[in-house]
Amino acid sequence: MSTAPRNDRPYQICSNCIMDTSDSGIVFDERGWCDYCNNYHSTILPNWHTDARGEREIMAQIDKIKADGKGKDHDCLIGLSGGVDSSYVVYLAKEKFGLRPLLYHVDAGWNSQQAVNNIEKLVDGLGLDLFTEVVNWPEMRDLQLAYFKSGVPHLDTPQDHAFFAGLYNYAARTGSKYILTGANYSTECVREPLEWHYHASDLRNLKDIHAKHGTIPLKSFPQSDIFTFKLYYRYVKGVQVVKPLNHVPYIKDEAMEELVQRFGWQKYAHKHHESRFTRFYEGYWLPTRFGFDKRRAHFSSLILTGQLSREDALKKIAQPAYPVEEMKQDFEYIANKLGITVEELEGYRDMPRKTYRDYKNAMTFIDVGTWGMRTLGMQRAIIR
Repeated sequence: MSTAPRNDRPYQICSNCIMDTSDSGIVFDERGWCDYCNNYHSTILPNWHTDARGEREIMAQIDKIKADGKGKDHDCLIGLSGGVDSSYVVYLAKEKFGLRPLLYHVDAGWNSQQAVNNIEKLVDGLGLDLFTEVVNWPEMRDLQLAYFKSGVPHLDTPQDHAFFAGLYNYAARTGSKYILTGANYSTECVREPLEWHYHASDLRNLKDIHAKHGTIPLKSFPQSDIFTFKLYYRYVKGVQVVKPLNHVPYIKDEAMEELVQRFGWQKYAHKHHESRFTRFYEGYWLPTRFGFDKRRAHFSSLILTGQLSREDALKKIAQPAYPVEEMKQDFEYIANKLGITVEELEGYRDMPRKTYRDYKNAMTFIDVGTWGMRTLGMQRAIIR
């Protein structure tokens, strides 16, 4: 169940990864290990197979996808952001699994040059079809400004919600039965606490924030709540989610290098930085305004999966997420694109802080669903 923030705790950092008490609900054992580390070793690792067993499991799913897709132009759908996880899934699907995916991209107005390049290189290099859904910019702008005005940390929800709602709605609308995603344990076994980044799928929260702070109706903005895509789309529409990266060896740096060599794919500074807004939000806004640095979770995942030493992670986290001069440029760029002054954006940065609890939300029901999925072994990472 969700835990209310406890800001009076003395500072402590995990002795095994680098998660710390900026996550107010974190729990440490007598060794100084956090609950993320203990959960990884007790719950995730024993059930995560990237050897011959994992290959058998994913190939059984691939064979079914191919069989169900006979006679169709495409046998699966893949959401492509231009980031490494989704890019590598596209590469695996076509080149190693022999699937015929349709690539789906949501343009929310914030693509970096690297993201645009990477999408083009994969589409051209693999000869795949791409469907791009362009979000209505006035609606997107109004919703993002509503989140700034709301005072909450989860400013990336408008973008994230458009991504997943657009993808799932498209799958249900077109009869696509299989969605392949880049979700994985290798780089995401430690999930960000909800106080850092609340559920983008909580449509009730999104609508209340917009009702209180928005100015125009969201007529075409993609919308779908967590219960629609977890229950209705899955069990009525038959849309299934497949996570190939959990069944094969997946080392982030090696995957990026393979994409670079094979397609001329371009690297970017850090996870999720293929979006210019997300780079600003995660690299500047969250740490500066709230004291939350999502790199702690990202680096801790890499520490647990043997891709980064704790010593190197501590050195990295001590440095800004990206160059200070670039942050200043992004600050002006974000303000200009949203149609406000730099002074207005600074005002939002300095206003009283709020959380998702200050607005209507579906957390009680989401908690019950998360507990049920964890009990059934369908959800292994800690989400709180």
